Amino acid sequence: MFYSLEQLAAIVDGRVIGDAQLQIDRVAPIEAADTAAISFVSSKKFVQYLSTTKASAVIIPDVLCEQCEVAAIVVKNPRAAYARIAQVLYPMVKPPSGIHATAVVDDSARVDSSASIGAHVSIAENVVIGKNVVIEASCSIGRGAVIGDNSYLYANVTLYPACRMGEDCIIHSSTVIGADGFGFEPENGEWLKIPQVGAVVIGDHVEIGACSTVDRGAVNDTVIEDGVKLDNHIQIAHNVRVGAHTVMSNGVGVAGSTTIGKHCLIGGMTGIKDHIEIADRITITAMSLVSKSLTQVGGSYSSNTPIDDTRTWRRNTARFRQLDELAKRLIQLEKQVKQMSSEK
Repeated sequence: MFYSLEQLAAIVDGRVIGDAQLQIDRVAPIEAADTAAISFVSSKKFVQYLSTTKASAVIIPDVLCEQCEVAAIVVKNPRAAYARIAQVLYPMVKPPSGIHATAVVDDSARVDSSASIGAHVSIAENVVIGKNVVIEASCSIGRGAVIGDNSYLYANVTLYPACRMGEDCIIHSSTVIGADGFGFEPENGEWLKIPQVGAVVIGDHVEIGACSTVDRGAVNDTVIEDGVKLDNHIQIAHNVRVGAHTVMSNGVGVAGSTTIGKHCLIGGMTGIKDHIEIADRITITAMSLVSKSLTQVGGSYSSNTPIDDTRTWRRNTARFRQLDELAKRLIQLEKQVKQMSSEK
């Protein structure tokens, strides 16, 4: 579907430069775009293409207006504007409402008539499924689970019993919500299983990537607050609480009973120890090991050695590269000291 540049600018509260009636029907990278496409520039790396692009229009910040030779939408944050425009140009296509003939739905389950239940889905007793929910093929929804309005479960998602999911959530394929936490106690040389009697509670507007796991609580619930975004292959252990609007990249592992604050940014392959607290608005760079609580709101931390503040870690990393040369110099100095001592 085509939208005029004027219509798209209104969506992102932007200002139009050039022909406001230009028709746009897709997005494209600025270096490869063609007619009827819109792109964006938010970094110096792509400024060079503003004079050569074949895109009908671009999304730019005000400081690039003089360098732009095509029509444009001027905004404060081009990446965010691009995301909103892409959502309009590429709306999610939901399957029609109704329950597939091969789905198995318990008589006690309450499934809103507007929901779409795919092939071979299993819905257990006392499940509640809200308005406009989509559950794709081969998902399993355990007894007493709740799925809020407008949520979307891709194929092969498993939602264990008693777990609750808010509105407007997206759960990608092969993710498991509510499996038992890793709770065992040694006794007489063996491991005694501790029943995991909590659940998982997921807020509104949460997205969880493919092949991720969120374990149920041992006693209290595991909680994922509103607006959290989790990448693929993430492990959230039992009794963890992830604060609202925190983002985690691929491969993060969070051990049990840890509390993570709101608006945190956690880089890929980070490991986070159990029973610690991470304050709000903390940034942790990729492949870090978090072995202690981080209590400074808004701090930035890095490591694949025990974690430290980012500035100190960067200095130490530079020194690590000099260790071999420093060792040689130290050996030479020791020889000189021995020689001076023997001469005395």
